[in-house]
Amino acid sequence: MKKTLFVLIAFLSAGICTAEPPDMTKSVVMIQTAKQSYNYSTPWKQQSTTAGVGSGFIIAQNRILTNAHNISDNRFIIVKKENIAKKYPASVEFVGHDCDLAVLKIYDQSFFDGTEPLDFGQLPKVNSTVSTYGFPMGGEHISVTEGVVSRIQTDIYVHTGADSHLVVQTDAAINPGNSGGPVMQDGKVIGVAFQGMLAADNIGYMIPTTVIRHFLDDINDGRYDSFGSLGVTLFPGLHNDSYYDFLKIPADTQGVIVTNVILNSSAEKVLQKDDCITKIDDYDIDNDGMIAIYGTKHYMSEVIEQKQIGQKVILTYWRNGQKNTAELTIQLNRPIFEYARLYDNPPRYVCFAGLTFVSASRNFLETWGKDWLKEIPHTLRYLFSDSDKLNTDRNRKEYVVLSEILSDEINAYADGFINKPLENINGTPIMSLDDVKKAFENKDADFYILKFMNSDRPLPIEAKKAHQRNEFILKKYNVPAWAFMEGQI
Repeated sequence: MKKTLFVLIAFLSAGICTAEPPDMTKSVVMIQTAKQSYNYSTPWKQQSTTAGVGSGFIIAQNRILTNAHNISDNRFIIVKKENIAKKYPASVEFVGHDCDLAVLKIYDQSFFDGTEPLDFGQLPKVNSTVSTYGFPMGGEHISVTEGVVSRIQTDIYVHTGADSHLVVQTDAAINPGNSGGPVMQDGKVIGVAFQGMLAADNIGYMIPTTVIRHFLDDINDGRYDSFGSLGVTLFPGLHNDSYYDFLKIPADTQGVIVTNVILNSSAEKVLQKDDCITKIDDYDIDNDGMIAIYGTKHYMSEVIEQKQIGQKVILTYWRNGQKNTAELTIQLNRPIFEYARLYDNPPRYVCFAGLTFVSASRNFLETWGKDWLKEIPHTLRYLFSDSDKLNTDRNRKEYVVLSEILSDEINAYADGFINKPLENINGTPIMSLDDVKKAFENKDADFYILKFMNSDRPLPIEAKKAHQRNEFILKKYNVPAWAFMEGQI
């Protein structure tokens, strides 16, 4: 996996718009937040509180649009207009961490007196000029800078570190605080400033209106469902001429090869390994997985990006020398071992007899530090990269890991199992943290025999003594309760 070279600090752009822009002092706002994230290794602990400043802008229905990374893990949000001293408390109405967008709600509706909502435009053209507005570097007044659109492509959104959508690149300088500010062209919003590249000079990115409209359309029903996918892994195998004979595909065919179908996805009813997808809806797919859309070439996922979860696409594909078409429903299809960073919700855990169990997630892996991908144990690295292929059980909700041992006489010999995924307790497979909690609630057992993945040696815990010691251990280490499950203590 490549290390990201991006940073969430928004950007400043370049150029002169061809139309007179609206009075941006009536539309662009400063967002100040108090944040506190979680410790995913000892999940009852929290990190120190930090302060953040970003930008946002007013849209229809008295809402404020901004970046999700501006308000993630927030404890308090206030919004401020230029040249007005009063600060207005706000809350998150909707957030899409996968697309780094959020909508804020202001409690005091007088905030919107004298303001003007901004309208949205279309995807800008390469080499066209844009202007970016916001509050960079903690400034008290709105800053406007100008720049040129240099590229439009699909890329990773740094906020989650895993989700990819369309981005618009500019040659602009980048500064903290611009995040969430509008990028304007001809008096309309054509993007939201959100990240820049550390390894290069004057390269910044905006979230285009194709992604923004998907987000806003999604929340019309009162909740955010996220972006879906086909539920398959694809490979550009037709660059190798031998694949044509191997898959019995006509020589003039172009498309991409299915290498894996995600368990429990809607693709299971339609696609198989070694199918060659040649068309999605009315778009022909080339051997790189690209389609002609928006007047240029983009990855085929852009068709799916236009769809909401539950909507359908028509696929044309080859199998065993036969051409087929089928309808496929777009689903969420998140991996068992979550690749994306998680925000806002406290991590779930079970802490019993000093043994702390957490859900395997990227957040947990990143507790190893900046070079976490190199530093994590090889078993966790293997699960992280190949969980969809390794998991064959439809009932699995997550992988559970022994993340921390609160030392006590009851667990004095457990050190060798730290950071290992839990396979079963007393022979019962562990498919989620709920299964761990249920196993330890069984007081009829003489022992709890814990079996870990890739380990022939079990960990036996004397059940009666474990329950006797448990409350003492929790009190000694200041752990709130032995099981925290989605708001239940």
